[in-house]
Amino acid sequence: MNVQDVMRVLDAELVCGEDCLETEVHEACGSDMMSDVLAYVKDQAVLLTGLVNIQTVRTADMMDMVCIVFVRGKQPDEDMIALAKRRGMVLLKTHHRMFTACGLLWENGLRGGKSDERAQMDV
Repeated sequence: MNVQDVMRVLDAELVCGEDCLETEVHEACGSDMMSDVLAYVKDQAVLLTGLVNIQTVRTADMMDMVCIVFVRGKQPDEDMIALAKRRGMVLLKTHHRMFTACGLLWENGLRGGKSDERAQMDV
């Protein structure tokens, strides 16, 4: 899946990052708590969140994420957009709630990482 596929699946609007839509993504996470993202996220390329502040972009950048999807139609401000552009990140916004957005991505093959793989083995 690439970022453009994420955009299509979530019926999302592109905020910035049109040059990176072909970037491949294999894992995602959803959280409004950036401390959890810092503590538990490994190798996810897409962050789904309803938290709209500059720390969201900084956290995603520190974790080498390529795309942030703002759920519930949240709109990032100009400072966030400027920072994302400087860091080469894609910002999207979708009208879906986080639970629905994560489910749609899961249904279309985007997974959440190592813990998801372990959970599947336990079934």
